[in-house]
Amino acid sequence: MATKSTIIKVKLEIADMDRHYYQDHPLTLARHPSETDQRLMARIVAFALNASDSLSFSSSLSSEDDEPELSDKSLTGEINLWVAFGTPDEKWLRKASNRAREVQVFAYGTHSVPVWWKQNEKALTRYHNLKIWELPETELADAAQLVSRGMKLQCNISEGQIWLSNDAGSHTLEPLVLKDFVTDSRA
Repeated sequence: MATKSTIIKVKLEIADMDRHYYQDHPLTLARHPSETDQRLMARIVAFALNASDSLSFSSSLSSEDDEPELSDKSLTGEINLWVAFGTPDEKWLRKASNRAREVQVFAYGTHSVPVWWKQNEKALTRYHNLKIWELPETELADAAQLVSRGMKLQCNISEGQIWLSNDAGSHTLEPLVLKDFVTDSRA
């Protein structure tokens, strides 16, 4: 018998001074049995950095599926934002870049990210609508200590730094941008 996903309820209170976005979001996340606390926290951080009323998680966990794991879609169904996690395949990112207005990757893993980035950097620079974040492994692991089945989590974002807190404690993350969107139309 297959192990079922665990339902995680999160009351996420966001104060994003960088975007002037202040909102509470009740989230219900399906946590696959193979998902770590770090990956779950990466999903929450990605949501907080891109929060909007139309941002939502899919029911799928794998970035290899045809749908984004986290996305912001227009009322007509067009994908404005496609978010992936880990170190996805370059061919998969090409497909996502062709289907969405913006694509973001939240990469994590002290040993895997530098190897993945070195192998894919040249190919990924041609995708003008792609942004790649690296979540530092130790900071992500520290923040993952806040994970519980029912979380009330405050998230303050200022000058690129993310401060996460609840009654159990607080942790800071400072994601690194490995690749940003290309804004020069001549590129």
